[in-house]
Amino acid sequence: MTITGLFEAIAKLSGVFFVVASMLAMGLSLTVPQIIGPLRNIRLVILALVANFVLVPLLALGIAAVIPLDQELRTGLIVVATAAGAPFLPKLVMGAKGNVAFGVGLMVMLMVLTIVYMPIVLPLLLPGVTVDAAAIAKSLVVLMLVPLALGLLIRSHSADTAAEWQPTLAKASTQALLVLMVVAVGLNVSNVLDLIGTGGLLAMLLFVVGSLVIGFVLGGSDAGDRCVMGLGTAQRNASAAIVVTAGNFAGSATLPYVLVGAILMLLILLPLAKRLGQRPQAAAAASRAGAVRGGAAGPGR
Repeated sequence: MTITGLFEAIAKLSGVFFVVASMLAMGLSLTVPQIIGPLRNIRLVILALVANFVLVPLLALGIAAVIPLDQELRTGLIVVATAAGAPFLPKLVMGAKGNVAFGVGLMVMLMVLTIVYMPIVLPLLLPGVTVDAAAIAKSLVVLMLVPLALGLLIRSHSADTAAEWQPTLAKASTQALLVLMVVAVGLNVSNVLDLIGTGGLLAMLLFVVGSLVIGFVLGGSDAGDRCVMGLGTAQRNASAAIVVTAGNFAGSATLPYVLVGAILMLLILLPLAKRLGQRPQAAAAASRAGAVRGGAAGPGR
């Protein structure tokens, strides 16, 4: 095995471990009613569907119309735009101190609909493309839904066991994500360099930022829900996009472009989520400081 092959294997294993461990940890920390509850807000659900399955694909088409892209890069951008329900969303929401239950529920809903949506829409946007819905479903169900369901089952039968194992799995998933990011960035340096001068990086950057804005604008007035909507709209389902591009565009620049896009999303959204998570803490600290100052000033009045 070559060095490159070794690092590719590490990236694949760390990616699989991250998804499985994070989904299991989410299941151990939540209940089914907590996940389903936020999805009873019909208005919010409709806005999430419009954002992810209408506005984001339109955004990608608009960017591709304005920025001259090679057909292979244009194809990659559109494939990414049609793939929603990313396994990274709960981790982002946790970092942002958002509504985790809504994040998990939104992820599951978008992921299931993506399996139906991509085979219908992609052949219309990209004539000649065939999408194997079964292949997408198998990957997402095995790696995401099964561990999530297992975690929910354990928590429903033994809350103490769930509470004992959840922090360990959450920490392990974070470490696996760090390994994945470092290795993935190293493996794709050449792909990034190849995009210089093509407009591909600019197009993907505008796509991520534009998707984030769409989610935040449609997220409503509640800060926790708005955070989930913004991150959930910007973070696309790289797993589904990779399955489609590997099956239809192997050997072209489309698959490397999708990989670079997945890395770029994490490099943008992970620090943003952390920054968003610091805001409630800063607001609480300011409130406590104000209360202390008010209490100190009180006796002198």
